[in-house]
Amino acid sequence: MNRTQRVITENFNTYKVEEIDKYIQNGGFQGLKNALEKGKDFIIDELNTSGLRGRGGAAYPTGKKWNGGRKNHADVKYVLCNADEGEPATFKDRELLARDPYKVLEGLAISGYTFGAKEGFIYIREEYEFLHSKIRKAIKLAEENGYLGKNILGTGFDFTIKVFSGAGAYVCGEGSALIESMEGKAGRPRMKPPRIGVVGYMGKPTQSNNVETLAIVATVLKMGASNYAKYGTEKSIGTKMISLCGNVKKPGTYEIPFGMSLREIIYDIGGGIVGDKDIKFLQLGGVSGPLMPKQYIDTRYTYEDLEGKGFGIGSGAILVADETKSVIKFLESVSYFFFHESCGKCTPCREGKRQMKKLLNKMSQGTATTKDLKNIEKISRIMTDASFCGLGQTAATAMLTAIKYFSPELCSSIDEMKAL
Repeated sequence: MNRTQRVITENFNTYKVEEIDKYIQNGGFQGLKNALEKGKDFIIDELNTSGLRGRGGAAYPTGKKWNGGRKNHADVKYVLCNADEGEPATFKDRELLARDPYKVLEGLAISGYTFGAKEGFIYIREEYEFLHSKIRKAIKLAEENGYLGKNILGTGFDFTIKVFSGAGAYVCGEGSALIESMEGKAGRPRMKPPRIGVVGYMGKPTQSNNVETLAIVATVLKMGASNYAKYGTEKSIGTKMISLCGNVKKPGTYEIPFGMSLREIIYDIGGGIVGDKDIKFLQLGGVSGPLMPKQYIDTRYTYEDLEGKGFGIGSGAILVADETKSVIKFLESVSYFFFHESCGKCTPCREGKRQMKKLLNKMSQGTATTKDLKNIEKISRIMTDASFCGLGQTAATAMLTAIKYFSPELCSSIDEMKAL
């Protein structure tokens, strides 16, 4: 089995943003050409055959999402590329935007054509400000070469793209909060229904997709869904970009076929653990993901295998912690992040994170009680069940899995147990 692949990342290190001719020579915009020539039904069929699931974390089937979206009729529609990559330990979208921006633009144009939109936006987080000028240059050159703007490739399809800068709020990765911020409001999630596919930006139907998802759309429509489906497994088709980080010797962004084991990813691709230490735990899918103890590292990296054990792929982050790391200190940093990023709209998240931060601080200092440990589990479950949006619903995931797998270490922080 090949350790890494060059399917989504085929154009990495082959051109600079001003060299659009090289992108075209590499087969760039062929996916868009095929889409415009063969039509929307062809696009949906190819996406369904490819088995593509959204790469932002929700993993919803893209073909199903797009087919439903194009049936929402309105005089004006919009499409969005969600590049608000605010999940700590996740950085694969940044690499796609930096190293193959035209593929992302191409995927967004295909999205616009399928959805029936004439205008699209790339919402880039403020921390990626260094990419803004690069993306704007790519848009300008794509327009000058007939791949964006009026009457694209002589087909009568008009489509423009604008860059929108976020303000660095993690919650704006959620689609409705992102749109609220675009409209000049506080970035807080909306009540659902209606979903943004029906009532989105400026009250119009809006389709939002992750950066990697759009890049794969352009790839699939270029190479053919049947060829893409040769990678991966029967249920987890294709390849996945991962952000490998933490205590590994070779952290970075890699493209892998679904089906590799986590052990292979860590040791064959990541080079093993720094200092040749042992693994203590992994966190999968970013800071909102679960903690996985080392006994599961032979699990295959697929949706079905991970979900079968209570874990998930999420955004594609794989954070590795070695045997010297404190679970409590790690949870403390996770809790502080969510406390800082909570938008404050709902009580379970706003107050739950405040109390979790306080209780984890006591645990870190060794002054917690058994009642504190019971309370932090109770608060975690209330947040998961009652929070308004995904931020609050997943903010306690690391805590709950730590209680499940690392309870001896958590109990060691309990003050009255030290005397036993």
